[in-house]
Amino acid sequence: MGLLSAIVGLPLAPVRGVIWLSEVIQDQVEQQMHDPAALRGELEEIDRAAAAGRISDAEARDAQQAILDRMTGTADDTTGSDRKE
Repeated sequence: MGLLSAIVGLPLAPVRGVIWLSEVIQDQVEQQMHDPAALRGELEEIDRAAAAGRISDAEARDAQQAILDRMTGTADDTTGSDRKE
Protein backbone atom coordinates (compact mmCIF):
# COMPACT_ATOMS: atom_id res chain seq x y z
CA MET A 1 0.00 0.00 0.00
CA GLY A 2 2.99 2.31 0.54
CA LEU A 3 3.93 2.26 -3.11
CA LEU A 4 0.37 2.99 -4.20
CA SER A 5 0.01 5.91 -1.81
CA ALA A 6 3.40 7.26 -2.96
CA ILE A 7 2.30 7.12 -6.59
CA VAL A 8 -1.05 8.74 -5.83
CA GLY A 9 0.59 11.40 -3.65
CA LEU A 10 3.33 12.21 -6.17
CA PRO A 11 1.41 15.06 -7.86
CA LEU A 12 1.19 16.77 -4.45
CA ALA A 13 4.98 16.73 -3.91
CA PRO A 14 5.54 20.24 -5.34
CA VAL A 15 2.82 21.61 -3.07
CA ARG A 16 4.41 19.95 -0.04
CA GLY A 17 7.77 21.38 -1.08
CA VAL A 18 6.37 24.90 -1.33
CA ILE A 19 4.70 24.54 2.07
CA TRP A 20 7.93 23.29 3.64
CA LEU A 21 9.91 26.13 2.05
CA SER A 22 7.43 28.75 3.27
CA GLU A 23 7.70 27.35 6.81
CA VAL A 24 11.50 27.55 6.68
CA ILE A 25 11.34 31.14 5.42
CA GLN A 26 8.84 32.07 8.13
CA ASP A 27 11.12 30.61 10.83
CA GLN A 28 14.07 32.60 9.48
CA VAL A 29 12.07 35.83 9.40
CA GLU A 30 10.87 35.31 12.97
CA GLN A 31 14.43 34.65 14.14
CA GLN A 32 15.64 37.81 12.40
CA MET A 33 12.81 39.89 13.85
CA HIS A 34 13.70 38.81 17.40
CA ASP A 35 17.50 38.81 17.05
CA PRO A 36 18.87 41.19 19.73
CA ALA A 37 21.76 42.35 17.52
CA ALA A 38 19.43 43.20 14.63
CA LEU A 39 17.02 45.02 16.95
CA ARG A 40 19.85 47.01 18.48
CA GLY A 41 21.04 47.96 14.99
CA GLU A 42 17.55 49.17 14.12
CA LEU A 43 17.40 51.26 17.30
CA GLU A 44 20.81 52.78 16.51
CA GLU A 45 19.69 53.58 12.96
CA ILE A 46 16.62 55.35 14.33
CA ASP A 47 18.83 57.38 16.66
CA ARG A 48 21.13 58.35 13.76
CA ALA A 49 18.16 59.33 11.58
CA ALA A 50 16.68 61.45 14.37
CA ALA A 51 20.04 63.11 15.05
CA ALA A 52 20.45 63.89 11.34
CA GLY A 53 16.94 65.33 11.16
CA ARG A 54 15.63 62.78 8.67
CA ILE A 55 12.78 61.85 11.01
CA SER A 56 11.00 63.81 13.71
CA ASP A 57 11.21 63.05 17.41
CA ALA A 58 7.65 61.70 17.36
CA GLU A 59 8.47 59.37 14.47
CA ALA A 60 11.60 58.21 16.28
CA ARG A 61 9.60 57.49 19.45
CA ASP A 62 6.99 55.54 17.49
CA ALA A 63 9.63 53.51 15.65
CA GLN A 64 11.52 52.79 18.87
CA GLN A 65 8.32 51.72 20.59
CA ALA A 66 7.48 49.38 17.71
CA ILE A 67 10.90 47.74 18.05
CA LEU A 68 10.57 47.48 21.82
CA ASP A 69 7.13 45.91 21.38
CA ARG A 70 8.69 43.34 19.05
CA MET A 71 11.38 42.62 21.63
CA THR A 72 8.87 42.06 24.42
CA GLY A 73 6.33 40.26 22.26
CA THR A 74 3.60 42.83 22.83
CA ALA A 75 3.36 43.94 19.21
CA ASP A 76 -0.02 43.66 17.52
CA ASP A 77 -0.49 40.76 15.14
CA THR A 78 0.00 42.29 11.71
CA THR A 79 -0.27 39.04 9.79
CA GLY A 80 -4.03 39.35 9.57
CA SER A 81 -4.60 35.76 10.63
CA ASP A 82 -7.11 36.80 13.29
CA ARG A 83 -8.93 39.41 11.26
CA LYS A 84 -12.57 38.88 10.41
CA GLU A 85 -13.61 40.13 7.02
